[in-house]
Amino acid sequence: MQTTNRRHWIKQASLAIAGIGFAAESFGHAPKMMPPGPNIRLSANENPYGPSPFARKAMTDMVTLSNRYPFSDLTGQVRERIGKEHQLDKEHVLLGAGSSEILGLVAQLAASRQGNAVSANPTFGIWWTAAQRGGLNITKVPLTAGKGHDLPAMLAAINSDTRLVYVCNPNNPTGTITETMALKEFITTVSQQTMVLLDEAYIEYCDEPSLASMVASNKNIIVAKTFSKIYGMAGARIGYALAHPETIRQLGQFQPWENAGASRVSLAGALASLDDTAFVSDSKKWNAGAREYTRKELEKLNIRTIPSHANFLYLSVNDYPQDYHARLAANHILGGRMVEEEGRWARITIGTGEEMKAYIRALQ
Repeated sequence: MQTTNRRHWIKQASLAIAGIGFAAESFGHAPKMMPPGPNIRLSANENPYGPSPFARKAMTDMVTLSNRYPFSDLTGQVRERIGKEHQLDKEHVLLGAGSSEILGLVAQLAASRQGNAVSANPTFGIWWTAAQRGGLNITKVPLTAGKGHDLPAMLAAINSDTRLVYVCNPNNPTGTITETMALKEFITTVSQQTMVLLDEAYIEYCDEPSLASMVASNKNIIVAKTFSKIYGMAGARIGYALAHPETIRQLGQFQPWENAGASRVSLAGALASLDDTAFVSDSKKWNAGAREYTRKELEKLNIRTIPSHANFLYLSVNDYPQDYHARLAANHILGGRMVEEEGRWARITIGTGEEMKAYIRALQ
């Protein structure tokens, strides 16, 4: 499909299966997705433009084969394609139902060894519950004043009982990025002693490179990736771990069978998504434009934001004169909870240009 035709298709096609329609808009030349319900959803860091056209067609075509387990035929293709994407082999890849399953598997593996885990706070802590239920204590290290990972403090928190160190980069919910060389040095040092889980759910939204290549020769490094964010497949539930083949085998033992979590439909969508590089590039560009517009408008409202490298903004409503969440609720905008009471920090997902205009109007 020619790029121009593909973009025309995005803007004009009626997406009957999804119940969503596209229409052209003036904001950053990005498509406007009309919400299927009364609410504007800016609470879950979803890509408002996805899945890509390639993925939609592939998933639609695969529905008729949903009576067949994927087993090794399709999972093997997807693992091989993902491995190639990161200059690795398919033996370095384990599939799951979103990266959240991968985080849970790593938490279970670490907990089975008894001890503690070190994590920044606040960060994406969905795996904390699984870890704690397994007997793993969580040492939570506060972020820096700039809401980034405090690597020296995290390093100091590690002891002989530490079984796992978790880093989300870019960090959710703050959107901060840890500089590549500093992070690489940190991971290299920590992995000499214990496992490191690097969550790269949002790395495609920024200009920093993935550190997936580090898993090739190091059994103590696991990189979690997902199709939920820039690929727009959050509802399809597919993610993956990149790790040394021996570590992949250990993680797979916590699944019913290895790579059991992804359906034929989601596997087909993931495979097609990797070929739609134009959609990924457009999603990144559209997100950056809407994010910058939102940041500037929030500043005018005396709402401080943290520089973000993802598809959300971390903001303080400490000096905002109105009830922030009440304003969102009154305008049917789902904006999530207050993350930090001190400073009244909250997170807002970046939607389409029109959605962010509606968000700003609600706060004015």
